[in-house]
Amino acid sequence: MASLLLLLESFIFLSLPWLFISSATSSNPIPQPYVVYMGSSSNGDREDVEAAELSHLQLLSSISSRQESQQMSLLHHYFHAFRGFSAMLTESEASRLSGHDKVLSVFPDPVLQLHTTRSWDFLEVGSSEQARSQYHHPSNDVIIGIIDTGIWPESPSFSDEGVDEVPQRWKGTCMEASDFKKSNCNRKLIGARYYGIQSSISNGTGAESTKASGSPRDSVGHGTHTASTAGGSLVANASYYGLAKGTARGGLPSTRIASYKACTEEGCSGSVILKAMDDAIKDGVDIISISIGSSSIFQADYLHDPIAIGAFHAEQMGVLVVCSGGNDGPDSYTVVNTAPWIFTAAASSIDRDLQSAVVLGNGRTFKGSAINLSNLTRSKKYPLVSAKNAAANFTPADEARNCLPGSIDRTKVAGKIVICIDTDPMGSTRIKTLVVEDAKAKGMILISENQNGVPFDSGVFPFTQVDHVAGYKILKYISSAKYPTANILETTTVSDQRPAPTVASFSSRGPGDLTENILKPDIMAPGVAILAADIPKNDPGSVPFGKKPSKFSIKSGTSMACPHVTGAAAIIKSVHRGWSSSMIKSALMTTATFVNNEGKPLKNSSRSLASPHETGAGEISPYRALHPGLVFETTTKDYLMFLCYIGYSQKNVSSMASFKFRCPENSVGELISDVNYPSISISNLNRHGSARVVARTVTNVGPVNSTYVASVDSPMGLTVKVNPSKIDFRQNARRVSYNVSFDGKEAPGGYNFGSLTWSDGRHSVRTVFAVNVK
Repeated sequence: MASLLLLLESFIFLSLPWLFISSATSSNPIPQPYVVYMGSSSNGDREDVEAAELSHLQLLSSISSRQESQQMSLLHHYFHAFRGFSAMLTESEASRLSGHDKVLSVFPDPVLQLHTTRSWDFLEVGSSEQARSQYHHPSNDVIIGIIDTGIWPESPSFSDEGVDEVPQRWKGTCMEASDFKKSNCNRKLIGARYYGIQSSISNGTGAESTKASGSPRDSVGHGTHTASTAGGSLVANASYYGLAKGTARGGLPSTRIASYKACTEEGCSGSVILKAMDDAIKDGVDIISISIGSSSIFQADYLHDPIAIGAFHAEQMGVLVVCSGGNDGPDSYTVVNTAPWIFTAAASSIDRDLQSAVVLGNGRTFKGSAINLSNLTRSKKYPLVSAKNAAANFTPADEARNCLPGSIDRTKVAGKIVICIDTDPMGSTRIKTLVVEDAKAKGMILISENQNGVPFDSGVFPFTQVDHVAGYKILKYISSAKYPTANILETTTVSDQRPAPTVASFSSRGPGDLTENILKPDIMAPGVAILAADIPKNDPGSVPFGKKPSKFSIKSGTSMACPHVTGAAAIIKSVHRGWSSSMIKSALMTTATFVNNEGKPLKNSSRSLASPHETGAGEISPYRALHPGLVFETTTKDYLMFLCYIGYSQKNVSSMASFKFRCPENSVGELISDVNYPSISISNLNRHGSARVVARTVTNVGPVNSTYVASVDSPMGLTVKVNPSKIDFRQNARRVSYNVSFDGKEAPGGYNFGSLTWSDGRHSVRTVFAVNVK
């Protein structure tokens, strides 16, 4: 039992989100890690490492009351894309620094959470052969930077067979460690950095020093999985012990990968993420992929969010940043990484399911969902018992039914298949299976009221999850049979599931908590039961008898959706090398799919019609996005205007700019809707006021002489007009502006969703909108 409790403590920690941690509000004399953000590094004054460290030391010396050398307090320096550092500071020192003229923000170093084959083939369904042919002759010089838990270089997904020499523009490095050599990098995996584990050491006088240790090698598996999803090489016959078998690959298998290890099992330090982003930009990556974020409950504003800060300056320097939107769905206002300069991904299902059936003693079979590698004899039946009827002494029936720790009498369940229910949020599926397995049960059936479509991986322990309809029938069988028996069959792969895609239940929803005038998430991509490379794991109960640890695993989360979007962006970048980040983002958004494989509008996990607050612009369609016709170019100036509109001071905004910039005199929040974004969101449309007009500008990237006509799909009562409704492009007129007016006098209250589509007969450029009528 002691070993069980230790295991439970471990899994409870791993199953809970890694919270956005800040220091206590009361004054604390003990130094803690802080991030000090000092704004943009313009092209003319970028410092080298020595100059940056010297200036940071001087700044620390000007505010510190401590007598020892401040050099030992400095953790990281940021000096390429933006200026700043992280250091061990007391609260009073941090407070004094925040008032310094050169400092934009000072905040406790946050700990962020990880948002953790067939998917790419599924995304290609419906793409024309002409579009797919572009895939065979792209540039292979696209470089993706993966900021995550590191990399497992021996994975076949990172083989450099058939890959050309490393691009000369690459300035990165392959850092060595005791378990990682330079030879682990190759023409595919061209860079690997790690940032060590910073630990504070007291010398008995109150002075601190730091030491760093670590390796680029992945010990978690998350980073290896996301990297191979984004840009892994072709690997034939890949599977997870025979499940989801097929050819594993990234979006663009010729893509180069650079790994930046910023996370461990304990979480991801914000200051390290900032350092990794600065390094990635300096190294020469084209796209940064970050499947990490804060908890939706503890979202920081843009000047105190390390990912938002780093992404802003990456965008300034032409590097696209793709982020996961979070796993706190299906509630509204839970999406994270919502800055407009971040490409935010929601998660969807694909047309493949992993099923494990329950066969009762009376011959009836019920479909379940699970990843179990059970070795139960198919022809045999095992005693079946409800956990409620196996309660330990003095245990409330509801606790036993939920299979909570200490609630089950092991003498009543040993050798039997146990039925648990899922009505107590204190007991995760992982905890329930550990409780039942520790009680020497033969297997477990979970009746869940909330079918989220994500198969739970129970390893070799027989497990399946059924919905409440099937669960009711199974419980009825137990009550009526004299000797109830059952069997849980090993998981099988079921293809051509319909409808697909659907919004994953866990995928965080909009609108954004910081501002509703930018529609988030931006886009949706596969994130449920994704097969990709992983570290070989030999944990007890995870590997079937007689088999070697798998080189692949099946994971779910917006962490998996993010690298799909990254891979799609790499496909576009490989064909359109000169396109900016916002052009790539626009192309993917305006060509996104908004129907499923039944030809009907996208739905969510509850089988209701999905809204743009769940799907963004829709499901990515990478090859359609190669030829979008028109794009929305969102410039650095647009993003600076956004910061003005949301309320940041002129001093702070101008410090973030790499050029001279002044906020407009009339900077109010409602003007955020006028930022030239590929979607439209209006947080407050007064039904008793005049129509709200927003402006947009499109750039022609298709045939020179083109004419586009607008069409609107709007809900009943919301009047939407486009002026002009017809736009012409010629040799000397590549950009055209237009206005869209929204009148909600007859519209129902709350959010109204629709779309505006520009078409020239060949291209359809779709802009989704969300309008909140009050």
